[in-house]
Amino acid sequence: MLQEYKSREQASIAAADQISAALERRLQQAAKTRLIVTGGSSPQQCYAHLAKAPVDWSQVQVLLSDERWVPADHADSNERMLREHLFVGPVRDADFLPMYAADMSLAERSDYVSRLLAKTDVATACALLGMGDDGHFASLFPDAGNLAIGLRATSSTCCIPVTTAASPHPRISLTLGALLRSDEIVLLCFGDAKRAVLEQAGRDDDQFPVSHLLRQTRVPVTVFWAP
Repeated sequence: MLQEYKSREQASIAAADQISAALERRLQQAAKTRLIVTGGSSPQQCYAHLAKAPVDWSQVQVLLSDERWVPADHADSNERMLREHLFVGPVRDADFLPMYAADMSLAERSDYVSRLLAKTDVATACALLGMGDDGHFASLFPDAGNLAIGLRATSSTCCIPVTTAASPHPRISLTLGALLRSDEIVLLCFGDAKRAVLEQAGRDDDQFPVSHLLRQTRVPVTVFWAP
């Protein structure tokens, strides 16, 4: 479902409201829940609003959809961005599971996160994702050698290492199969170029990775778009 807004701020606030409502619904059913979040600059306004939501954050585990394989204090770290824009005020009480681990290799960390998510009984209320101009989401890039594994909706593999020419850093990413364990998915994207990708991806099942997300029918996806 596509929701259009006149401004990025309006889209960001609406997305944050939908995410907080999803968290509240899940917490009414269970003691704990999980929220998957994305990096980059696009969600920063969303996080500023979400940080004010009256959610019992002490019962929420936060996990990034993907991360550059750099330390948390690196300028390119998604974790660093989260700590600056989301983990403020009450959200500091959330249980954060970092993707990067200095004492593990990228492959070891990917295996660890996969095993952790495969055996957990904590349900994911919502996954917030972004999308690139090339149609990637999380770090599932078109040129990734293991893209087919990452896009397998029924795979038991929850997390994979990713190498792409689009990034100077190796990456770690949740798979589509892991993301589809969410109650719902919010896709936040801005600009005419990404709108064109969305429209084409909805028609073409193969050209863009995001096609696999938009065309699946297991989990509802709401797209929040603004110019």
